[in-house]
Amino acid sequence: MSTPAAEELLPPKLSRRWHYAREQAISFLMQQAVENPDVISLAAGLVDSETLPVAETRAAVQKVLEDHGSGKMALQYGTTAGSERLRRLLLAHFGQLEGCDPHDLGVDAGQLVVTTGSQQLLSLVCEILLDPGDICLVAGPTYFVFVGNLNGVGAEIVTIPSDDDGMQTGALEAALQQLEAEGRLDRVKLIYAVSYYDNPSGRSLSTERRQQIVDIAHRWSKHHRLFVLEDAAYRELRYDGETLPSVWSFDETRQTVIYTQTFSKSYSPGLRIGFGVLPRDLVKPVCDRKGNEDFGSANFNQHILATVLESGLYDSHVEQVCAAYRIKRDAMLAAADRWFADLPGVSWVHPHGGLYVWMSLPPQIQTGFKSELFRRAVEEGVMYVPGELCYASPLDERPRSEMRLSYGVQPPEGIEEGMRRLSVAVRSMLVSR
Repeated sequence: MSTPAAEELLPPKLSRRWHYAREQAISFLMQQAVENPDVISLAAGLVDSETLPVAETRAAVQKVLEDHGSGKMALQYGTTAGSERLRRLLLAHFGQLEGCDPHDLGVDAGQLVVTTGSQQLLSLVCEILLDPGDICLVAGPTYFVFVGNLNGVGAEIVTIPSDDDGMQTGALEAALQQLEAEGRLDRVKLIYAVSYYDNPSGRSLSTERRQQIVDIAHRWSKHHRLFVLEDAAYRELRYDGETLPSVWSFDETRQTVIYTQTFSKSYSPGLRIGFGVLPRDLVKPVCDRKGNEDFGSANFNQHILATVLESGLYDSHVEQVCAAYRIKRDAMLAAADRWFADLPGVSWVHPHGGLYVWMSLPPQIQTGFKSELFRRAVEEGVMYVPGELCYASPLDERPRSEMRLSYGVQPPEGIEEGMRRLSVAVRSMLVSR
């Protein structure tokens, strides 16, 4: 039997889940960055390489490997839920963030699961809770990679408008009332909220709305428990403004809010360590699914982070990171004032933390990948993330004139020049119209 030539082979029959998840925007942005190496990227949501903790990590690695026995333990397989040593330290760290003794949290280390960044937990929660056609309610705009997770499991996404205080809880309540009237409340499984300095808008949920979201989840748990997924990825990147309590803290039952956080922003994305604080009856389902994927996140990396937390070096590093990003945040806001303040219909959010500034243009100026503005911006040598990517509603229902600007990667002078170039592109659109 002869082997067919490559061109004679039939195409593969890919899964429905691939179909749901295809054409991720992040791939296009990476392609643009490679093809346009001289472009200043205000799009990349990466951390600043200058803040990465080389010395602290080197010391931790040496400590992990200095003893033969502990070194072998770190180099062996770990457990699906994560290192018990690290989970105890994470519980103490979480208690510190919550402003209480770990024993007063109402959860134990057995309810913490170590993940490969917080992104893995976002994916796992979708996989264990959502069947095709189940419903998740998200703010608009929202973290567009999570929208990809929802699409990947065939979920229906209902967008709730937001303002400077985050997701509008009145609109959330109205959406649930509408779903109940349609006979579809039983398909609602999840409310997703980025609670601190969110990606993409830089806004935070107000304290009042944090309480309201938990109350709404409890009140509308009529067919089954309605969970709130709190994404606190940027919690520790706070530069000024009030210290906000977590959404999780308002869940006195400890059975409604799923909390996730990452060390990718505050310490190192290369270690790829995040963690979740789970309702007790979700721990096994999450670990069952996780075990099918990885048998547990990288064990050696967990021992490194545990050593960093034990050494006391972590808190001082976070202070340095926040000081560096505060300078960058201020540079972007100052550049926005300098280059955009005189442009009619242009506004932007002033974030108190995180890595992003959200800018709105006059409605007649579209910002999408195929827009004239995006083409002109790349020609001027600057790139941004189109705001329309950060909405889950049909394209013709999304705002089309917004953009996400990141100050994470560029130095202050790069931020200044990037904002100047962007203003040239925007001004050219205003003139041409």
